[in-house]
Amino acid sequence: MQRIDRLFEVIHLLRQASGPVTADQIAIQMEVSTRTVYRYVASLQSLRIPIDGEAGVGYILRPGYDLPPLNFDAVEQDALIVGMGLLARTGDAELQKAALRVLSKVETGQSASGALGVCDWGINDGDPQTGAELRTAIRNEEVLEITYLSLSGDRSTRRVKPLVLTYYVEVAVLSAWCDLRQGFRAFRVDRIEAQHRCGETFVGQGAALRAEMED
Repeated sequence: MQRIDRLFEVIHLLRQASGPVTADQIAIQMEVSTRTVYRYVASLQSLRIPIDGEAGVGYILRPGYDLPPLNFDAVEQDALIVGMGLLARTGDAELQKAALRVLSKVETGQSASGALGVCDWGINDGDPQTGAELRTAIRNEEVLEITYLSLSGDRSTRRVKPLVLTYYVEVAVLSAWCDLRQGFRAFRVDRIEAQHRCGETFVGQGAALRAEMED
């Protein structure tokens, strides 16, 4: 996660809290060290973000800092609630958590609580981090090495440039440029046994490759 994203996450945690939050509590939720939280808070305070408190006592975000909730009409609110609820079908835990954060930032007062529901039946992603890692690689245009088990049972190692992640009803599919096949290939996410960054990027090529893939 980029440092700026971490700083926004601190603000979000403080905004949601009903009282002071200690650095230890923030560290647990963000999965970082307490010392790192101290640095984040100091950075935010240096940017004149109105965070009060101190180490060992807890921090609060002074009321009035955040922008007021975004306002949508009743039908737009219904669309947001249903759309965010549908993310449960992706099997991607990170997207589901992000959906809850989105809903917490918008005004949904015109929609009756519990009046809209979405069945969460859909993709069963064995590793909850897989989707997050693939989306990050697509966004940052990073080359990945994946271990893939085909439907016929053949296992192979591929170097790929991840381009598109498509969520179908019961499976997610990664579309990528495959160095081994020297062409575009589709990989079922649930059959990717392992993936890791190669330390290489294809920055600036993603859009062109996606356009070529669609031709």
